Amino acid sequence: MPKITFITHDDVSRELDVPSGMTIMEIAIKNSIPGIEAECGGACACATCHVYVDESWKEKTGEPEAMEEDMLDFAWEVQPNSRLSCQVKMSDELDGLIIRIPERQA
Repeated sequence: MPKITFITHDDVSRELDVPSGMTIMEIAIKNSIPGIEAECGGACACATCHVYVDESWKEKTGEPEAMEEDMLDFAWEVQPNSRLSCQVKMSDELDGLIIRIPERQA
C-alpha cells in the first residue's frame, strides 16, 4: 500500500498508508486533512482542492490537462507545481508522494 504525506501550510505533516486508485482529494477528505475543501466533490469544477506537489514528485504526477489548467486560474497562489488534488490518483508508483496544502483555498 503506497504512502502519502500531507503537509499543511503551518508545517504539520501527516503520513498515511492509502489504497491505489483513490484521488488525493478523496484521501484527504476521508482522512480529515485540513485545508482541502473539495466543494465540487471531485468534478474538476472548482479550485478548492488545490495543492502543491513536492518538486521531487512533479514529473511522476504528470502535467495538468486543459480543464484542470482552467480551474487552476481560480486557485490561490498558483505555483508551477500546483495541481487540483481531485485530478491526481494514487498508485504504487507514487509511494512516498509529498503534498503541501496552501494556506487557503480559492
